[in-house]
Amino acid sequence: MKASSVSTAAISEAMRYSLMKTQASLVKAQKEQSTGFYADKGLALGARTSQSVTFNRELERIKGIIDSNSMATARLSATQQALSGIENAAQTFLSALGTAVSGDSQSAMTQNIARDTLGSMSSLLNSSLNGEYLFAGINTDVKPISDFSDPSTAGVTAFQNAFVAKFGFSMSDPQAASISATDMDDFITNNVEPMFLGAGWSDWSSASDQPIVGRIALNETTETSVSANNAGVRKLAMAGVVIEQLMSANLSTGVRQSLIKRTVSVVGEAMGDLANLRSVTGIAEKRVSDASDRMDQQSTLLEKHILKTEGVDPYEAATRVSDLLSHIETAYALTARMQQLSLLKYLS
Repeated sequence: MKASSVSTAAISEAMRYSLMKTQASLVKAQKEQSTGFYADKGLALGARTSQSVTFNRELERIKGIIDSNSMATARLSATQQALSGIENAAQTFLSALGTAVSGDSQSAMTQNIARDTLGSMSSLLNSSLNGEYLFAGINTDVKPISDFSDPSTAGVTAFQNAFVAKFGFSMSDPQAASISATDMDDFITNNVEPMFLGAGWSDWSSASDQPIVGRIALNETTETSVSANNAGVRKLAMAGVVIEQLMSANLSTGVRQSLIKRTVSVVGEAMGDLANLRSVTGIAEKRVSDASDRMDQQSTLLEKHILKTEGVDPYEAATRVSDLLSHIETAYALTARMQQLSLLKYLS
């Protein structure tokens, strides 16, 4: 019979190796306890790992759409508020024009209200959210509208130059009193309208005709912005500029009344277009909200399936952590006892 020698160093080394394995298992168990999922999904799921990856990727995609929908909802809501403000300004302007038609107000008062309307429009159309202009279309980093009343802007300059080119004198010239209602109507139709309803609008607007189109669901997209190039905005701007510029001109009373009557019609059309734009924006806002609700439901279902596939029993995980901690404490105690063993103590 052969006797084998056992040293305390060998036993200590074996204990150290066992302790290292237990500590690695503890780290894994603590991760599973805190997250509720397997620490090593590939090892735990085996062939089902690809299914887990697919579900997680789909969940991240849905959450991304939900986040973008939240931003789109905020943008559409702010747009609705701005459009409401423009409509209110248009209604005030229309009321002032109605009073002017009846002859109950002075030209200067009507001109001031037109100027206030243009100022409100400029401010609201240039409003922004999270650093992006609401009415710029896809050009969200470009200020969409220039100041309608600033004489240095290209639009105002073009308007004044068109008047001189048409009649041969400036608006303040005494000869302006000789302009007939027919001539003024021709000027509005053939010179002013193209500035606002045609290619000349680029002198006033830097917005893009193309709105932002966002994906609001896995298989659904919608427009989530409004452009300042909308017909209602153009018509209201034209009406405001015509009154603001020409009411100070040396025109006859009959021409002024003719201008005001035509402007009343234009503002009415503008308000109809703006109301339609608000309804379209409201429909888009509802679509985004409904899509987000559906995405939330899909997200919840995917999370439940992922938890069922990858999740660990929290009670089992807690028990495993407790057992491993107990083993480690025992191993440390044994190691401390073994380190106290020596031949001298044995022989003494």
